[in-house]
Amino acid sequence: MADKGKKVGVVTHFYNKIGVGIVKFNQAVKIGASLHFKGHATDFKQTISDMEFDHKKIQAAKKGQEVGIKLDQRVRNNDEVGLVE
Repeated sequence: MADKGKKVGVVTHFYNKIGVGIVKFNQAVKIGASLHFKGHATDFKQTISDMEFDHKKIQAAKKGQEVGIKLDQRVRNNDEVGLVE
């Protein structure tokens, strides 16, 4: 992840039918941030446009928080999430 930005979290689940990935962040991340998802079969970048916690829209995720993010592509459990700078 070092060459693709700072690691800020990890994918803990993906809901295929609704295209939402659950990410546990190890630092605060706001809507509008560009993230890089990297794993065994995953490698893409996406800007966060929608984020939810406990079924409520939020503007930022706090350190240690698990949030749902609407994604364009599939992610897998334990995929790394990096912040693109």
